[in-house]
Amino acid sequence: MIAVIKYNAGNTTSVVNALHRLNVESIVTSDLDVLASADKIIFPGVGHAASAKESLQRSGVWELIPALSQPILGICLGMQLMCEYTDEGGVMGLNIFNTKVLKFPAEDRVPHMGWNEVYTEENSTLLQNLHFKDFYFVHSYFAELCDSTSGRCQYMVEFSAVLEKENFYACQFHPEKSSEVGAQLLQNFLSL
Repeated sequence: MIAVIKYNAGNTTSVVNALHRLNVESIVTSDLDVLASADKIIFPGVGHAASAKESLQRSGVWELIPALSQPILGICLGMQLMCEYTDEGGVMGLNIFNTKVLKFPAEDRVPHMGWNEVYTEENSTLLQNLHFKDFYFVHSYFAELCDSTSGRCQYMVEFSAVLEKENFYACQFHPEKSSEVGAQLLQNFLSL
């Protein structure tokens, strides 16, 4: 079973639809028992970090996420909340990835929106078997490069587009909105 985390952040419908196009059924839930027993979990998100964290804390999902042992994929805000800290609202993150999330330096050039190339590190699991690596981004904050960076992107600064550590995977871009290449990335995750 594939579980999609339900909380105070948008984009779950797009993720469910992308999984459906891959003939994969999923459940959107904040039920701790269902999440703990899922084969894989997707942690999507579009919204503000502070309100998203509050929602996750109220449901108990915030404390559960770092304890999960099955593969979990964070997308956009989901990825940012898996980091140490985000400038958006001064929020302390889950500290799964040893990096901080900062705001892009030029106010007049955010959000970073549209298609951009991701450069792959040799050890990337999520980005394997992709013939091209242009993905769709929409974000005003970025994760700094760190030991878990397995895909990099350039927009004003070089930043982490993909993070991977043990059973935790994350991408700043939206695979569910990235056409065939996004579908392949989701398939790579589902095949873990």
